[in-house]
Amino acid sequence: MIAAAVDHIATAASQGAQVVCLQELFYGPYFCQVQDADYYSYTERIPDGPTTKLMQEVARNHGVVLVVPMYEEEQPGVYFNTAAVIDADGTYLGMHRKNHIPQVKGFWEKFYFRPGNLGYPVFDTAVGRIGVYICYERHFPEGWRALGLAGAQIVFNPSATSRGLSEYLWRLEQPAAAVANEYYVGTINRVGVEPLGDNDFYGQSYFVDPRGQLVGEAASDTEEEVVVRDLDMDRLAEVRDLWQFYRDRRPDTYEGLVKP
Repeated sequence: MIAAAVDHIATAASQGAQVVCLQELFYGPYFCQVQDADYYSYTERIPDGPTTKLMQEVARNHGVVLVVPMYEEEQPGVYFNTAAVIDADGTYLGMHRKNHIPQVKGFWEKFYFRPGNLGYPVFDTAVGRIGVYICYERHFPEGWRALGLAGAQIVFNPSATSRGLSEYLWRLEQPAAAVANEYYVGTINRVGVEPLGDNDFYGQSYFVDPRGQLVGEAASDTEEEVVVRDLDMDRLAEVRDLWQFYRDRRPDTYEGLVKP
């Protein structure tokens, strides 16, 4: 899986990509389909682990920013669903730890991960300010807004989501988040059925602009695909000048949103 990802990054870079996001828990099967402590062995330290070090080299070699989702060990027995962000010169910039953790059939994530404890960081990169929101988090509007308030220009949502209840939401939630928060969203999903369960990951990775319009077509729902798109960053200012959502916010009326 790591070798395949390195090859795909090279392919994207050869097509002009300046930032590349890999899929959630990219270097193995989506093991959360089962509850098995053997998969704790997939953890590694970030940024001192071997995968982060390798991806720093890959980023530097190709001159691309990387979003690298991994299974992080903070300390023995304390594990997170995490994405490292690496700048185009290979500098490790930081991480996002998944804050919202599901626990339903086929997605037994609370068995493996603690909820994130780093909030919603935004990273200054060679391509602008990048945010990360991981899979199940896309159902929660508060984090999308927090990333926008922190100045995100592109938010990546690496995912592992399968056919069933959530598929029809795939084309609704990310465009709605892009519109409400006035930034680009790049969302990536696995594709196919893996040996650990019957989840049928439906792919359909895509980019969406702050008007809610797809940039090009979505990827296949059955075949692996590297999606490369050109994003017009000037559109961010155009949209924000037209739709003044940040000006017209009323945080003084939202106090009830954070009450338990």
